[in-house]
Amino acid sequence: MFLPQIDLAPITRHLRSKASSHLLVAAVHYLHVFEELSSGPLSLAELQQKLGLKERPAMVLFPALCAMGLLKYTDDGKLQVSDLGYHLTSACPINLIGYAGLEKQDPGVLTITQWLKNDGPEDASEGVSYVKDEEGPSPMDEPEAARFFTMALAGRARYLSPIVAGKITKREGHLLDVAGGTGYYSYEWLLANPGSTASVFDRPEVLKVASELLDEFCRSGRNGVESVKQRVTFLPGDMLTDVLPGADLLLAASLFHDWPSNTCEVLAKKFAAALNPGGELWVHDAFLDDTLDGPIAVTDYSAMLFLGTKGRAYSRKEYRTWLSNAGLQPTTVEIPTLMDYGLISANKP
Repeated sequence: MFLPQIDLAPITRHLRSKASSHLLVAAVHYLHVFEELSSGPLSLAELQQKLGLKERPAMVLFPALCAMGLLKYTDDGKLQVSDLGYHLTSACPINLIGYAGLEKQDPGVLTITQWLKNDGPEDASEGVSYVKDEEGPSPMDEPEAARFFTMALAGRARYLSPIVAGKITKREGHLLDVAGGTGYYSYEWLLANPGSTASVFDRPEVLKVASELLDEFCRSGRNGVESVKQRVTFLPGDMLTDVLPGADLLLAASLFHDWPSNTCEVLAKKFAAALNPGGELWVHDAFLDDTLDGPIAVTDYSAMLFLGTKGRAYSRKEYRTWLSNAGLQPTTVEIPTLMDYGLISANKP
């Protein structure tokens, strides 16, 4: 099995680091977070209410400011300004409010401010980039968009998939790769499990690209690769509305983070129902700390997800709550992969 020799996380961290800057300027000059907290700590709900923020933008902004060291939690769970953050309040005689204002007309700052205030674009008809509206067509049904986005993610999937395949359970059975995209996670798992089969479930236009990538994968000359094509099935569909086939393992790789928390709860129950007794649900994603105060690589990623999807990054605790409520038994094992990602799992009794 090919395994990457270095972690590419520094590249993605640099690509996403602009999010911290944009969130910081928005917090100082448009939402006035530090001024609201300058008179004393507030609970998450109190601060959210004072700023007029809904749950999703609040859970993008507050963990990010904590990760920057500008806010911190009190012992009783309230948010307060840190010693560093104090220098972004007007109460501090030596502050950097004006300096932060040099960037307040930056287009990225203006965009993220608008999204924070409205939990999305001000004009709701603009929608979001790559996820389906409840009553509209999926952007991934448009051939050009589906090809562009799937190929844009192909390098990451090709890099991470052999690591994931080597760390999730090896067993005979059927893997269901929901919103499988390129299909690389399934292809690599099938190489590691020669007695098993897999289904890649996604939108039809995405699966056209996945099929091409499978042909390329099977020409790689790696040991056992010739049998993969006979053991993988492409299943077109909509995971939000279609019945999912039964499976022994279900992989949700970079999936939940596209959706708001209420949809995540629904999906967890749907995925649990698709698992055979004794089956396993595996989540591969970038996770916030359970304390919701970092790490900064993930809070930056969360902000990027916020601007392109209906979701954000979630903590392992949030995932495990959904999985438990769906009747699964989450394990306590946390398996790191690379690029700030990791694996958690749950079993079906």
